[in-house]
Formats: sequence, C-alpha cells, structure tokens
Amino acid sequence: MTDLSFADRLRQIRADKNLSLRALAKIAHYGKSYLHELETGAKTPTPQVAQRLDKILETDGDLAALAAGQRGLRRREFVAAAGLAATLPHTLLAHGRRVGAATPGRLAARTARLRRLDNHLGGADTHRLYAAEVDATTRLVQDGAYDEPTGRQLLAVLGEQAQLAGWAAFDAGNHRDADRLYRLSLAAARDAEDASLTANGMAFLAYQQLALGGQATDTAAAACDTAAAATPGVRALLHLRTAWAYAVAGDAGATDRHLGIGTTCLTGHDDRPDPDWVYWVDHTEGEIMTGRCWSVLHRPVRAIPVLDRALAGFDDTCVRDKALYLSWLADAYLDANEVEQACSTAALAVRLAGDIGSIRPGQRLDAVVARLDPYAHLPCVIELRELATEVSKRPPLTGPATPGTR
Repeated sequence: MTDLSFADRLRQIRADKNLSLRALAKIAHYGKSYLHELETGAKTPTPQVAQRLDKILETDGDLAALAAGQRGLRRREFVAAAGLAATLPHTLLAHGRRVGAATPGRLAARTARLRRLDNHLGGADTHRLYAAEVDATTRLVQDGAYDEPTGRQLLAVLGEQAQLAGWAAFDAGNHRDADRLYRLSLAAARDAEDASLTANGMAFLAYQQLALGGQATDTAAAACDTAAAATPGVRALLHLRTAWAYAVAGDAGATDRHLGIGTTCLTGHDDRPDPDWVYWVDHTEGEIMTGRCWSVLHRPVRAIPVLDRALAGFDDTCVRDKALYLSWLADAYLDANEVEQACSTAALAVRLAGDIGSIRPGQRLDAVVARLDPYAHLPCVIELRELATEVSKRPPLTGPATPGTR
C-alpha cells in the first residue's frame, strides 16, 4: 500500500468492496463527479474528506494518511520550485550598476507573488526564501546607483520584504531574527517616508511583544496614529490588530472600539489603491479577528457565532491559519461548557496542523488540550489527546525551528 497514491488506494478499496461510484456517492454524500476527480487525481482531498471516506469505508486511517503525505509532498515541491525561482537576475544585482526607474516596480511585483506563499506554507518553509530576498535587495540599495525617487521606492520594497521575512521567522519560532528583521523594516520604511509601511512594521512588533509575554497596546495604538491618513484597507488591518492587543490585555472596551473602527474601514473606499500587503484583509478576516478577540476575552456568546460563520467557508488549504482560528473557537466552546464540541473542533485543528511548518498552531492547541484537564475522564478528551500524541510523533516535513526559540 505504501507505493499507492490516495487516488489509487481509493479506487482499490472501492473495487474490493464492490461499490460503484454512484453507490459510494450516495453513502458518503459527495457528488459522483467529485469522487471521480478524487480517484483520477484531478482533485486533492481535504483532510475532512479523507477522514470521512476512511470512516465510511472502514479503512483504519489509510486514506487520511495518504492524503496527508500527498499534501506534504506537494508542499515540499512547491517550496523547491519557489526556491529555484528565487534567484534574482545577476544583472539586477551587479555591484555599481545603474538601477533603472522600473526596477523597484519589478521587485514589488515579485514580492507580491512570493507573499502568496504564506497562505499555504509555514514560516519554517518560507523563511530562508524571504530572507534571501531581503539580502539581495539590501545589496542593491547599498551598491546600486540610482536617483532619489528610485532610492525611496527601493527602500519601500526592502521594508516590505523585511516584514515578510520577519513574519516567517516569527511563525517558525525564531523571535530573535524576527525582531531584527522588523526593525530593519521600520528603518527602511521611515527612510522611504512611507507612513503606512512604517505603521505596519510597528504592528508586527506589537505581535512580537505579545508572543513574548509583553504588553503591546501602546505600540499597536501608535501604529494606528502613524497611519491615520492611510487607505481604508491599511487602517482596517491596523485597528483590527490593535483590537487584538487590547483583547489580550483584557480591555474589552478598547477592544470593542477598535473592532468597530476596523470593520467600518473594511466597507470604506477611496480613490487610492491599497498596498499589496493588505490584499488578504477582507470581511472574513474582520469576522475572524472579531471572534478571536471575544474568545480571548472569554465571551463565548459573542465569539462562537462569528467564528463559526467565518470558518464555514474558510479554505482548508490555508492550513496554519485555519488551525489557529479553530483553536480559538475550541476555547470559546470550553468557555460555554460545550466540552464535546470543543474536542471536536480541536481535533479538526490538530489534523490540519499536523504537517505545517509553523510552531504556532501546536502551541495554541497545547493550551487548549491543557484546559481539558478537569474533563480528562471523558471519551472525547481521551480521543483528542491520543490524536494529538499520534500527530506529534510524525516526522516533520521541514527542518526544525532554530534551537532554543520554541
């Protein structure tokens, strides 16, 4: 069985059980055409689909394991392909060469493409790639010859790249490198006289402060002030992040105020285009942040409906983010004394996060599982802990985080 793909194994099991595609579709409640696409490899199964088919076909987890391995292989291939594409043209980085006015735009477009990797990969997968971009652009800034407007644009690109690389380092648990990169991004953004990018760097630093157990409300609020005249998308992002800082600090009033400003900005428009680094900030993100805030404030009545609604349509390929968001939903269910629902939600998050190159889902889920100590005798808790232990024993698909940073 080890040489079979998910598609091959599904076809084999169905044949062994003498089931037609129509019959399987009927008992699995999936479309016949969708199952055909799974069997031909035209579509990749989500973890939930693989687990459901395992249960229906009584295959002891075979399909889920093959689906997980397939996702991991594709992720590694994706990173390898991105890495091969990451080398900037030698002529662009040649020392002492004149940097044309079009170069910053080319670099910005490239950075935008690389930014999309973060939707599907963890920081352990992307950090080196993003850091290489920072190094290349730094050399260009230091050694190139260009006019003042081009120089400011290059610095803005460098600021974006440093924020992206810092985020990847943070996600991988390398807080020292994250802090260095965030501060590099702040220096570049300020020299570029880009208030919005400067404010975003401050917001990243606030997240870093929270992760290390510090207080971040002042930094986050200052970011909002710095970008008071920014586009609606930028202001939405900054106010939603500031709401999170206040929620972690336990200030429900300030949390509610910044959530209100942020969600209002999401519906605002003006003639200026938002920068690419806020492309992902939309209504769903507003709901996710709202639910997270009320979850950490232990307001399950406000947290559960909004998180349920937002996660219902959230793409399973955004593995890290969905696992994280599910962990806050599980916390909210615990606050509502819905232990079985909390376990079910946490189990889904555990399965999703099993092979992602980020330390954060594991840290969050460890905290959720620890909250279940008073219910350790319940079958759902026992099953969740067994699942978490099983997943934790899987070999990582990427290299470990920097020693001592987890």
